[in-house]
Amino acid sequence: MAKKQETVSMIDSLQEFKDLKNIDKETMINVLEESFRNVIAKMFGTDENYDVIINPEKGDFEIWRNRTVVENGHVSDPNLEVSLRDAQQIDADCTIGEEVTDEVHFADFGRRAILNLRQALASKILELQKDNLTAKYRELIGTIVVADVYQVWKKEALLLDDEGNELLLPKSEQIPGDFYRKGEAVRAVVQRVETDNNTKIYLSRTDKAFLQRLFEIEVPEINDGLISIKKIARMPGERAKIAVESYDDRIDPVGACVGVRGSRVHGIVRELCNENIDVINYTANIKLFIQRALSPAKVSSINIDEETRKAEVFLHPEEVSLAIGRGGLNIKLASMLTEYTIDVFREVGEDEADEDIYLDEFSDEIDQWVIDAIKSIGLDTAKAVINAPREMLVEKADLEEETVDNLLRVLKAEFE
Repeated sequence: MAKKQETVSMIDSLQEFKDLKNIDKETMINVLEESFRNVIAKMFGTDENYDVIINPEKGDFEIWRNRTVVENGHVSDPNLEVSLRDAQQIDADCTIGEEVTDEVHFADFGRRAILNLRQALASKILELQKDNLTAKYRELIGTIVVADVYQVWKKEALLLDDEGNELLLPKSEQIPGDFYRKGEAVRAVVQRVETDNNTKIYLSRTDKAFLQRLFEIEVPEINDGLISIKKIARMPGERAKIAVESYDDRIDPVGACVGVRGSRVHGIVRELCNENIDVINYTANIKLFIQRALSPAKVSSINIDEETRKAEVFLHPEEVSLAIGRGGLNIKLASMLTEYTIDVFREVGEDEADEDIYLDEFSDEIDQWVIDAIKSIGLDTAKAVINAPREMLVEKADLEEETVDNLLRVLKAEFE
């Protein structure tokens, strides 16, 4: 009787472990049966003559052994055969050659067998838990989850979901203005799942998908499929541009996304640490799309090279700084959104053009390699260089800021 109690106690502990790890009943039954059979096979060389019956409703199990009845004194394998004398104690009507079945108690196999079973179960359940966690979060890639901050390190933050699973938010995926406290709830998008020895789930708040999911939550028309998000460009924590399109002529996609007095977009801006968001109408007309992407600047004309995916944009002098934006942010985002390299130029009047001077005429004051670098980006005259954005001269011509400043000083002095 004590042995029966021991096995029941063992299955009860496994039932508690199952509940803790949230493994479904059918899977647990299969795991238990497989684990029992593995231990039996190791002990006797085979488990084919055993029936393992798991009863999850009662919380117990039974093991039945099937053996062939042989003549007394002719038992060669006690695991597969039983003497007629012993068999008749199980079934009084049995005869030689028949098969008899008797129940065996796992506890009779000894402490080593029980220990092996527990180790096998623990290993299998941990493996199942890992597989379940991996499958669950792979299905959630690209969706927003909410988790609580558990610990913050220099390179990443450790978060816990509502089931206690660990989620990682690397520093590189945090918005620059983010600051976390233990226990604080954080929203982020599931970016990727890695499976080496352990499952690692990585979150992101800088991914474009995070911004898209926030709009889907805040704007019902997007969730209903009436408005589509076509393109997104982000500089996390600073500024973003999002291009939207409506499938219903009665709906203004920009107005729907912004909301009355900015009510919809303001919530997203707060979530993103005051990241400014420009919402524009999408169009397949690339010239018009670039023009909208450079908003709030007003473009005068655009030259497009579709093969090299480059665009030359001409604006009135007072519009150039708006097109470039602070630190070149506006033009960078416009390039990211349209997937075109955008070069901005100030329009020059005819009178000014007549007074222009070719760069080669400054070779006595400016090193030839500097002139060649400037000419390599399509600027041949002094006023063309003066009218070009300083940031463009530094980046496109690959020149030091000091070199560009000296160049501009020499050229501007010519017209003073």
